[in-house]
Amino acid sequence: MTMTLSITDIPALDDGRLRAELEALLEDAVNSGASVGYHAPLAAHWKRTFWDGVAAQLSGGAHRLLIASGPEGNLLGSVQLALCTKPNGAHRAEVQKLLVFTHHRRSGVARRLMEAVEDTARGLGRSLLVLDTLKGDRGEPFYEATGWQWAGVIPRYTVEADGAFHDTVLFYKTL
Repeated sequence: MTMTLSITDIPALDDGRLRAELEALLEDAVNSGASVGYHAPLAAHWKRTFWDGVAAQLSGGAHRLLIASGPEGNLLGSVQLALCTKPNGAHRAEVQKLLVFTHHRRSGVARRLMEAVEDTARGLGRSLLVLDTLKGDRGEPFYEATGWQWAGVIPRYTVEADGAFHDTVLFYKTL
């Protein structure tokens, strides 16, 4: 069964209700073990700081935030697109922070967000996308299954909650 959802490109983070839902989404992702730059338990100031940073990037115009909402308008997930602003990189962008609430995973939300972010990138004249994910994480087979190409591994890229260094896998997709 396919979940009914809508994808919206959010130009600014000035809606208090959406902001609270996004903060809860980040907390859910971190607390469920997602490698998104923070360790559980996620302190309230980190949630605010993270989304303040996204809001600033959105206002700069080189960043996009797409959200997936359910039939009642409830937030299901989000993904970000960072547009390269250098003259030699106007054809590329980086997909960042694909987040889906734990209770909505494996229902097609992530796949729909990735399709939408790819469509957004195409619409902006971008023909190359890159992303990274923790080696061995559930994101790695997901990206492979959705047509992303493995580009390589950066060893010791992040320090996870276990205190150990972990590798990250780089992926790319030509649109």
